[in-house]
Amino acid sequence: MKIDQLGSWRRTHYSTEITPKMDGKEVIALGWIRDIRDLGGIRFVILQDKEGIVQITIPRDEANPEVLKKAGSLQRQYSIGVKGRVKKMEQAPGGAEIIPSEIRVLGIAKHPLPLDITGKTPAEIDVRLDARVLDLRRDENRAIFKIQHVTLESIRSFLSKRGFIEVHTPKIIASATEGGASLFPVAYFGREAFLAQSPQLYKEQLIMDFEKVYEIGPVFRAEKSHTRRHLSEIISIDMEEAYATAEDVMKCLEELVCHVYEVVKENCQKELKILKREIEVPKMPFKRFTYDEILRELREEKVRVKWGEDIPTNAFRALGKIHPYFYFIVDWPSKVKPFYIKPRDDDPKLSEGFDFMWGWIELASGGTRVHSKSLLTKRLKEQGLSPESFKYHLKAFDYGMPPHAGWAVGLARLIMTLTGKKNVREVVFFPRDRFRLTP
Repeated sequence: MKIDQLGSWRRTHYSTEITPKMDGKEVIALGWIRDIRDLGGIRFVILQDKEGIVQITIPRDEANPEVLKKAGSLQRQYSIGVKGRVKKMEQAPGGAEIIPSEIRVLGIAKHPLPLDITGKTPAEIDVRLDARVLDLRRDENRAIFKIQHVTLESIRSFLSKRGFIEVHTPKIIASATEGGASLFPVAYFGREAFLAQSPQLYKEQLIMDFEKVYEIGPVFRAEKSHTRRHLSEIISIDMEEAYATAEDVMKCLEELVCHVYEVVKENCQKELKILKREIEVPKMPFKRFTYDEILRELREEKVRVKWGEDIPTNAFRALGKIHPYFYFIVDWPSKVKPFYIKPRDDDPKLSEGFDFMWGWIELASGGTRVHSKSLLTKRLKEQGLSPESFKYHLKAFDYGMPPHAGWAVGLARLIMTLTGKKNVREVVFFPRDRFRLTP
């Protein structure tokens, strides 16, 4: 089939702007064919753009021959332009349709398509991810990522209004940010380098200049976990604040979450309806439980965790049944928290670190940071890390490092709470895990 040129055509209206009030007005609509219905004497083409759908109606006894010829060759997912007049039609989406005077085919799609773009025929998630760009045409997916867009806007607005500035830190680094082996090595001009696990060390240094900073960007974890909540590349929302403690930034975090929920509830009713999702703005303050309290609750559920160990997945699942809401876990053992988390002054075996939970899923972690160079060096050695590997970070502590605190939230997991999705891959455009490197 010959592909037409766009030429001088430009969209005059999006699909949702074509209403009964425009009856008789000439418009140009651009988009993709979602569906085609042929009733013999009349053909209906459902055109989809980024805002929604509009019906193109082609009566055989009224349409000009060129339009009829073009209409007969159309298939789902073709990109087309339509020029025509709006006609009131109560049964049409939005109460109006377009009667075309000209159709231009701007892009063709190879058939059969690997997916049903209407979503009527379900497909396994791996099949959908293999043809992700088609999968994202489904109303449900478009709703998810519209909510994500609104969420990111609301986060930036919230933090900016509170005096934070947005920063961007390197994603190619010389040493581990948090220790451990979960690093992706990178060939860097004959030297050893890694993809950043976190912007942690850079954002700590930047508070010496700007006091309040945040970053929304990718981080990389070479974890072998293959679960519904783990990925190898995630978008992390990080903040750091000078002259603050864990309690200060916990308050900031719960206020941020409530703000996000308010904005999404107000601005994404259409998308929430598509997802069959009702959300309520959580009430502050969120509950806080100590590590010891959590272990006692788990014992009552016949789940035993040895003191000083991290909480495993099966234990978190039990916690989710007890606490199906947002809450904090505080007073973690110092030895299970990263080296930069400050031990409590009154009981150094406990830390000023916290985890922020939604049911059984960890959404964020944070805490008061170590701002003493000698203590930070000691913490590095305790965790089997070489202070020499962190010499550039330690040098910043010679320049008057103030007390500070911060946190990091996983964007995808936050979106799971808003959309009700149970698999993190559903809320990431092109997810990366142990087994998926394409598309």
